[in-house]
Amino acid sequence: MNKLIGFVMVGTNNLEKSSKFYDDALVHLGMKRVSVTERYIGYGTSENDGVKFYITKPHNKKNATAGNGTMVALSAKTKEAVNMFHKTALENGAVDEGAPGVRSDGNYYGYVRDHDGNKIAARCVLN
Repeated sequence: MNKLIGFVMVGTNNLEKSSKFYDDALVHLGMKRVSVTERYIGYGTSENDGVKFYITKPHNKKNATAGNGTMVALSAKTKEAVNMFHKTALENGAVDEGAPGVRSDGNYYGYVRDHDGNKIAARCVLN
């Protein structure tokens, strides 16, 4: 069966600053850098598994902007991983968009906005 989503990409206006942020925060979700170019950095669980999440300078060379209503939710294996993602993101300059906790669907989430305003959530399925 084909996967519904091949990868997720969010824009950044400062690749160096953004990569430091994501290097530190995504490690708690089992992700690391697996691809680097002048224009983007890709994160995945391993080089063999491929890139799942990119930070990128926009192709059209205009400023990156966050979409209103757009959010990326990344999977976490445990509630502690969500907690550590959220804590580390805030320590690296993220804006709190919702402290870790159980939400209306019964799962555990923590929400932040990165340096470019992208809304990123870590999600642990509890059922």
